[in-house]
Amino acid sequence: MTDSPRLFPGKITIFGVGLLGGSFALALRARGAAVTITGWGRNEERLRQAYDRGILDSFTTDAADACRDADLILLATPVDTFRDSVAGMCRHLKPGAIVTDVGSVKGTLVSRLEALVSGHARFVGAHPIAGGEASGFEAARADLFEGERCIITPTPKTDRDALRTVTAIWESLGMAVEQMSPDRHDEVFARVSHFPHLVAYALVNAVAGHDGAVLGYAGSGFRDTTRIAQSSPELWSGILMANRDEVLAAGSEFRKKFEQIMNALAAEDRASLKAALARAQTARASVQNRKATGE
Repeated sequence: MTDSPRLFPGKITIFGVGLLGGSFALALRARGAAVTITGWGRNEERLRQAYDRGILDSFTTDAADACRDADLILLATPVDTFRDSVAGMCRHLKPGAIVTDVGSVKGTLVSRLEALVSGHARFVGAHPIAGGEASGFEAARADLFEGERCIITPTPKTDRDALRTVTAIWESLGMAVEQMSPDRHDEVFARVSHFPHLVAYALVNAVAGHDGAVLGYAGSGFRDTTRIAQSSPELWSGILMANRDEVLAAGSEFRKKFEQIMNALAAEDRASLKAALARAQTARASVQNRKATGE
C-alpha cells in the first residue's frame, strides 16, 4: 500500500471468513498491507483451514477476544446477524475502533448499528459490489474486488476520519468508491440484485415444479438466467427479509411489466410484444455499455 500508514489499521478482525471476508484478507496480503488479521467464526475447524491457507494470522470463536484490540472490525457474516454481533462486542471494542461491513442491505440497519457502537467505536457502512454464487473461503481470491464498485453509506453521524479510512482501504483494493444514502442504497439494490435473485429462485422452482425432467434440457440461456439461484439460501433469505419493503415494491413494478407482456401475448398483439422486448433489449445493452466503459 502506498497511502499514509495512519489510514490503515494495524489489527483487523473479520467476523465471517467466507467469500468476501476471505477475499478481503487475501487482497490486503497481496498488496503488502502491514496488518495483522484475526478471523472470528463459530466453526473452529473451518477457521483453522482458513488459517492454514494463509488467510488469517490468528482465529478465535470468542467474539470478545476477536475484537478486544482490533483497530477495524469487518462484519462479513449474513446481514441478519449484524445487530446481535455488534451488540455483543460493544463493551469489548477498543476506543476509536472502526466497525464496518460488506452487507448488501443498509436502510435502518445502519442507524441501528451506529446507535449500538456510539460511545464505543465508529461505524461506516460499506457494500463492495463483488462476489458470486460460490460461498466459503475456498472461493476467496485476492483480485475479487479489482475494477468493481463499492458503495459507502455515510450518514450525518458518520465520523469523517473513519469514513476516509474505509474509503482508502477499498480504493487500495482496486475498487471505485461511491457514496449513497442508506435508503437510496436499498432502493437501488432491491432492483438490480435482491429482486433478481428472487426471480431466479422462483423461475427454477416453476420449471422444476412443472416437470423435473425438463431441467435436463436446459441450455446456456436458462443457465445464464438462473445462475444466481445457486447462491446460498441461508444468506439470501436474510437479505430478502432485511430489505423486504423495497423488494416487495420492486416485485409490484415487475408484475405490471410482466402482465403487460403476457397480455400482449394472449391478445396475439405482436406489435406490443415486440415493442416491450425491444425496450428491454435497449436497456440491457446500456448496462453492458456502462460496464465496458467503466462507468
